[in-house]
Amino acid sequence: MTKQEDFVSTVSHELRTPLTSIRGFAQTLLASWDRIGDDDKKKFLKIIEEQSNRLIGLVENILSVSSGAEDKPVLKKADIKQVLEPVLKVIGQKYQKHNIVTNYNLKLPDGMIDIERFQQVMTNLIENACKYSSEGTTVLVSTDFADKEGYFSVKVTDEGVGIADKDKAKIFEKFARIDNPLTRSVQGNGLGLYITKHLVEMMNGTIELTNNYPKGTVFEVKLPLYNPEEQICSATY
Repeated sequence: MTKQEDFVSTVSHELRTPLTSIRGFAQTLLASWDRIGDDDKKKFLKIIEEQSNRLIGLVENILSVSSGAEDKPVLKKADIKQVLEPVLKVIGQKYQKHNIVTNYNLKLPDGMIDIERFQQVMTNLIENACKYSSEGTTVLVSTDFADKEGYFSVKVTDEGVGIADKDKAKIFEKFARIDNPLTRSVQGNGLGLYITKHLVEMMNGTIELTNNYPKGTVFEVKLPLYNPEEQICSATY
């Protein structure tokens, strides 16, 4: 089987699961509406909503995978803290039972990023940190100078179950899903980290996992700082 055939086969399977659930519960409601109690109706409709959202997320991720390579990033000077704040606000409203805290290095200069892609990267990482850690735990988002000259660092630290050593090598692969109690209870399609890595690399950066298994994970993104001298040189040539 070629890579393309394997990809199509996997996508077909991933699409079939939520579609089957949506059709099954819709058919049950249509066929037995008068015999189903209000509580069960709400339960079935909630499942349809959840599976629809899962389907939308899967389609969006597949589109990102298929078209992302063709779109060149629009890199521009940006204040990292200001770019992160809208992301944190949205996720904070969605995951109100998590304690999302920040630790910014206020001396950090502007970064050179594609703002939309950077926000997508951070949304993926911070949402994952919330989804795969228990309610009431802390998710820390911190910024600092990276250990690589001319780069800044954003770390997302959670207090989840962590990632076993045997799984660390595959977490950035397409459709990779780690098997542990928390991931079994959270629906996903295994494309989030693959897309995240791709977007980071498009912005000339890197992403790394620091594992504290079984006490949590730290994802660190390193991206270039804005360098006015480089911009002058590129404009000249």
